[in-house]
Amino acid sequence: MKKFFTLTLILLTVFLSAKTVKILEVPSEIGAGTRGASLASRAIEIAAINANSNYFQIHPVETIEPENNALYLNQKTPHAKNIEALSNVIDRMTIPVARTMKDKKSFLIVIAGDHSTAAGTLAGMKKAYLKQRIGVIWIDAHANIHTPYTSPTGNLNGMPVAIALGEDNYLKKKNKPDELTVSLWDGVKELGGPNRNIQPSDIIYIAVRDTQPEEDFLMRKYSIKNYPVDAIRRRGVEEVVTEALRRLRHCDVIYLSFDVDSMDSSISSGTGDPAANGLTKEEAEGLLVGLSASPKVRCLEIAEINPLLDENNTMADIAFQLINAVTKEVEK
Repeated sequence: MKKFFTLTLILLTVFLSAKTVKILEVPSEIGAGTRGASLASRAIEIAAINANSNYFQIHPVETIEPENNALYLNQKTPHAKNIEALSNVIDRMTIPVARTMKDKKSFLIVIAGDHSTAAGTLAGMKKAYLKQRIGVIWIDAHANIHTPYTSPTGNLNGMPVAIALGEDNYLKKKNKPDELTVSLWDGVKELGGPNRNIQPSDIIYIAVRDTQPEEDFLMRKYSIKNYPVDAIRRRGVEEVVTEALRRLRHCDVIYLSFDVDSMDSSISSGTGDPAANGLTKEEAEGLLVGLSASPKVRCLEIAEINPLLDENNTMADIAFQLINAVTKEVEK
């Protein structure tokens, strides 16, 4: 009888801890400087087919309507290109993201185009957790904490962390955005709700190595922790995972954002801005699976796969392998 109750308790614990993966596709590329990232979700679906996997048949998929037609229009906001269109995409994302977050048995995987829509994922999480702390683990070659006042390109895929932080970085201002840009920028920062969607103390960077002085300033100002690639290799993936989760133990829920350019440029050729000295595929998988094992991690976003820059769908194949590995961890 005692063994029966023990087995029942184990099975109940497994049942309560396992989650169901839901997929949100966001085929948007208006925040990028190169074209093609909007094709990422289809490329990953092809990768699944080539792997003889029915992944996208057994997991529910929802698709956000993009605003890629904005790429054909005259650019009115050069310091924040296509920000009005991005605001529409973010607004559309908030409800399905919030709905999934409120379902405690669900784990959301966002297959994004360019990384700017991460601001929409975080805005949706904020709607679901208005009074809670949202932790962010940002695995990327880039800090993506520019603003219209500091960006050297005006590309919004370099700004999603700043959007979620409600950050302007006036102290390092070098651009003079016009009134329309400022108004739209102020509006997009509020789409998740009033004030910041995340706190600076709740961000951890992993593998960030290609930054500008304005971003370095904010990382120092807010003491944002970054685990460089050499530290991961010196200390080991497991130790970094453990420490990162411990640093965010005060957070109620954690968002995991993965840009494929966090991996070395020898691997991530199918992306818009590859960077040398990055993670191996095995290190990336170890980080994502290890972090996703935490019950606090409720969302993974994967971004910046560009099939037009790829060969033989290699980048999408790797992305699918990573998504599948995380799914197996979450649903086991």
